Amino acid sequence: MNSLLFELTGIAVLTLSVSTLDAQDSTPRFGSEVPPEVDAIYERGLAWLAERQGEDGSWKDGQSGPGVDGICVMAFLASGEDANFGRWASPIRKAVRKIILAQDETTGYIPNSMYHHGFALLALSEVYGAVDEELLWQGAEKRGPSVAKVLQLAIECATNSQKKNRWGGWRYNPDATDADTSVSGAVLMGLLGARNAGMKVPDFTIDGALEYFRRNTSRDGSVAYSGGFGGMGTSMNRSSIATLVAAVGKQKDEEKFAATVKHITTRLEHREGSYPEYFRYYMAQALFQSDYEAWKKWNVLTIRYLNDTQAEDGSFNRNSYSTGMSLLALALNYRFLPIYER
Repeated sequence: MNSLLFELTGIAVLTLSVSTLDAQDSTPRFGSEVPPEVDAIYERGLAWLAERQGEDGSWKDGQSGPGVDGICVMAFLASGEDANFGRWASPIRKAVRKIILAQDETTGYIPNSMYHHGFALLALSEVYGAVDEELLWQGAEKRGPSVAKVLQLAIECATNSQKKNRWGGWRYNPDATDADTSVSGAVLMGLLGARNAGMKVPDFTIDGALEYFRRNTSRDGSVAYSGGFGGMGTSMNRSSIATLVAAVGKQKDEEKFAATVKHITTRLEHREGSYPEYFRYYMAQALFQSDYEAWKKWNVLTIRYLNDTQAEDGSFNRNSYSTGMSLLALALNYRFLPIYER
């Protein structure tokens, strides 16, 4: 894992009414009947993110870069925020401009690593079509390219990077010849998000990456970190990522998909010691896409935990990465982001 991912510590606050959460029905909802605890966590978290954002649109408090900015943008959008006229429209626009201007206009690379590239690509895919391009650059010193152009260049960068990679995945550097399932998951989700948004993403790029995950997955649902074959260990992070990309990549009928689903649904009370925010972010989506009933149970536990560990100022671990990822772990209670469609 790279330094974009790090551990959360929190201060206990508030009291959770479990009965409210247990009362959720079994039908997937879209933007309605959100538990009030989720609204309270989100409101305080977004207010903290807005306050901590720099004038240039970025967040710099330990971790920084377009990937972190993209995570924060998605956190704002996930609760149904109007990106053009809503309360948080200004922070969204500033961050989107910052991501766009960070891109290398020749290679399409969005630094500082392919982690950042993947999360920035996903965020821009969720923004595409939702942000008015005229309003986006209103008052800016410099006008950048359109979101569509940036997306297409970012897709080409990921595709060209994969062509250089003997495994069919991605590593930290776009010129790397080795790969790992963590970075590859971030980039692949960005590409799947772009495809869902209507952008042209080569089928061979998606298929090659999905094949890379299949090769790294064992019959017991464990997923290797790197190496290209089989699975080793019981990393819930990797099994969650593999479940999610297979579901969104429309490979739910695969034998290995069933294996990773079993691997994560039988461990709903698991708490990750390393990179817990990263785990919750992927676990939420993997469960929602694969087993809605399991997601409901896990969601109750996660709301309780985040409710108890959110700091009094609204942050998680007092940094933007942890706060953005923690909010996104709850975002499926709203179901507004296109990538969350089942």
